[in-house]
Amino acid sequence: MAETRGVLLPAYVLADESASMGPYRKELSDGLVSLCEGLRAEPMIAAKLRLAVLGFSDTVQVRLAVADMRTETTLPEVVIRGSTRYGAVFEDLLQRIPTDVQWLRGQGYKVHRPVVFFLSDGQPTDGSGWRRAHGELVDRTRTPTAPNIIACGIGDAQARTMLEVATRQEFAFVARSGTDIGQAIAEFFQSLTASLVASGHALNSAEPQLVVNRPDRFTMAIDEVG
Repeated sequence: MAETRGVLLPAYVLADESASMGPYRKELSDGLVSLCEGLRAEPMIAAKLRLAVLGFSDTVQVRLAVADMRTETTLPEVVIRGSTRYGAVFEDLLQRIPTDVQWLRGQGYKVHRPVVFFLSDGQPTDGSGWRRAHGELVDRTRTPTAPNIIACGIGDAQARTMLEVATRQEFAFVARSGTDIGQAIAEFFQSLTASLVASGHALNSAEPQLVVNRPDRFTMAIDEVG
């Protein structure tokens, strides 16, 4: 039997590239650069991760395919375009994640359950149409590689929606009222980097776990009862 090369945590960053993010393109780009450089500064941690960056609006476009940040030299570039179609995100991940996991296993790795960091400044423009694909994606009986999803809402994104997107209540966050969107984006990426570094350390322990840090100026999402 071939020797296992190690255990990896695939991490996907979903960046909202819809038109409303236009004024914050620089903050979004800077955040992605900071994330990539932060992982490169931690090569022992980066060795345990594989990072992918996807931009979404009407469609999903790959800004960084699943990559080993110790050797990856390109930086993801943001392209502002279109509306905020959540369905495009989850339909894409339904196909992408199982394929990526199979590919990593084919490379000789064991694979931890993937994690998705979802950032949006708006409500879904495709109404409730995204829920079918999302439901299938997070159902571990139908999708054995179902990811953990951390959902962060800024701007017009509502707490109730983030709670629906996240796979656990404590994985849903919204920026505090009045928080500058550009600042919220920067803090999202700082928290994301810290979460991945902490998770990378935790993968070495006897009880590997996913570590999720709440971004500064964000609160745990909570909705109103009917």
